Amino acid sequence: MATTAEAEAMRRAIALAARGLGHTSPNPVVGCVILDADGRTAGEGWHQRAGGPHAEVHALRAAGERARGGTAVVTLEPCNHTGRTGPCAQALQDAGIVRVVYAVADPNAKAAGGAAALAAAGTAVESGLLADQAAAVNEAWLTSMRFGRPFVLWKYAATLDGRSAAADGTSRWITSAESRADVHRLRAESDAVVVGSGTLRADDPHLAVRGASGSGASGASSGSNGVRQPLRVVLDSKATIAPDARVLDGTAPTLIAVAEDAPAVRLAGAETVRLPRATSGPGLDIPALLGELHGRGIRSVLLEGGPTLAGAFLAARAVDKVVGYLAPALLGAGAPALADAGITTITQALRLELTDVTRLGPDLRITAVPAPTAPVAPEES
Repeated sequence: MATTAEAEAMRRAIALAARGLGHTSPNPVVGCVILDADGRTAGEGWHQRAGGPHAEVHALRAAGERARGGTAVVTLEPCNHTGRTGPCAQALQDAGIVRVVYAVADPNAKAAGGAAALAAAGTAVESGLLADQAAAVNEAWLTSMRFGRPFVLWKYAATLDGRSAAADGTSRWITSAESRADVHRLRAESDAVVVGSGTLRADDPHLAVRGASGSGASGASSGSNGVRQPLRVVLDSKATIAPDARVLDGTAPTLIAVAEDAPAVRLAGAETVRLPRATSGPGLDIPALLGELHGRGIRSVLLEGGPTLAGAFLAARAVDKVVGYLAPALLGAGAPALADAGITTITQALRLELTDVTRLGPDLRITAVPAPTAPVAPEES
């Protein structure tokens, strides 16, 4: 049974893990706190970048000799494999840790087994402490490991009557500067930002991160402020992108996804990939796109496209979280925030659970996740 000190240490470890968001992919974010033999904090750390030391190693270095006879409190099961770094399970044993408390089991078959190895070596192990909170901060990586596709967050901005643009097509700016700054935070925490060709033609978005700072990550494009730039992905099935589009400026890596039967296209400042068309409706096959991105090491996607692309992702049941920025304004006409999502009757509505409502300047930011599907009652015999 976890102690009060261990529970407090786990809360701290979860907060530490969050510092790694946007910097560790394709690895998870992890936080660790070392308690000495008397239950006092001796060291702490978090996984700061892919290829660098894991959270446990940072925490052990900070604790030094005080780790001997102590407890390691970590948000994810310590790894048990040698990659670019050594196994954390062995590092904990070598440091003299006698007890390990972790929140979430590692679903990655290559790295799992750390808990069993520690237990076999005589270390006391306890799992599940604050598991839901620890899983929430690591939701993108866990989704990717469990389902073999990136975690998808759909972000949209709309008026209170659900319009994402006015009748003449103008949309700048529906929401406030505070909301737009928050979107850059979401971009900085994501591996890829996805839009469709319609949004590209209408808005010519840049899609790079601005106004944020961070430590950056290996293997990713970084700006002058050290922020890791996400991969900019444009779904352009007919290969009609203009050669002077802002996403081709070289500020961040760019991938243009076109249909298998699209004309040949060569664009300076971007890579092109061919994907199958959707089996029903316009555009490209969403599962194929997500499979391509996952194969490239993309673990989280920020969907910033317009209503048509959002509808395609929802129809494919490929949205894991929704963040809506609602402005206190009314338009009465214009583009809706969401187009056809394959829903034809109220019983098919995708029900969501609100997880957060926050005021940003004059706007509301609403965060929601798909509600669990109710189990089907067995038929009576």
